[in-house]
Amino acid sequence: MTEPVPIKSVHHVELCVGNAKQAAYYYRKAFGFRQIAYLGPETGHRDRASYVLEQGKIRFVITAPMGADHPCAEHQKKHGDGVIDVACRVKDADEAFQMAVSRGADVAVEPRTLEDDRGTVRHAAIRTYGDTIHSFYALEDYDGPHLPGYDPLVIEEESAGLWRIDHIVGNVEENRMNHWVDWYRDVMGFDKFLSFDDKDISTEFTALRSTVMSAPHAALKMPINEPADGRKKSQIEEYIEFYD
Repeated sequence: MTEPVPIKSVHHVELCVGNAKQAAYYYRKAFGFRQIAYLGPETGHRDRASYVLEQGKIRFVITAPMGADHPCAEHQKKHGDGVIDVACRVKDADEAFQMAVSRGADVAVEPRTLEDDRGTVRHAAIRTYGDTIHSFYALEDYDGPHLPGYDPLVIEEESAGLWRIDHIVGNVEENRMNHWVDWYRDVMGFDKFLSFDDKDISTEFTALRSTVMSAPHAALKMPINEPADGRKKSQIEEYIEFYD
């Protein structure tokens, strides 16, 4: 059994969008998230605008690029609005990164120190399916509202009662589910939590297969879905085509 990468929790999920201010407003008004922090040109960062939203134990970062050089620019151009980073909190970002890379993970961001007047954070990241990454953050020495560079900017909203992220789905190409199931087992040390075939998840016209991989203590659950044959195109295949 592969020793698991020691993930404490999902720290945040970052979405790349075309209009971060508009998207943040939508998540606040429609889903009851409160805004807690902001990074952008007004705070000295001219490459992007990022709004941090929180509800219960859920934290979303909504980012729009301000120029073509920011990673979100190409991601948003290719995919439209979508998730770029499923970011995990760990005790030691260097250790988590080295464990994953030594088992075959591709490097997205080498270990580095982020800092401001509220303290320091260690950060590293690896690549997973599609253009998605997993960041590792060690925050024991940081006392800011989110991460270095973010300033507090609070807008209260009435909660919709959301408490935590139960799972985060990865939709992959046909016949690639087992590859990514093996990747989460061999690279991240996840266990198989549950699996479904096209007899379990299907309608008259469309079907899919899914295997749920889980970090220890269900700190992060990742269902990996692939298309299955049906009378019409699978919703997973349709999603992958639209999302490019």
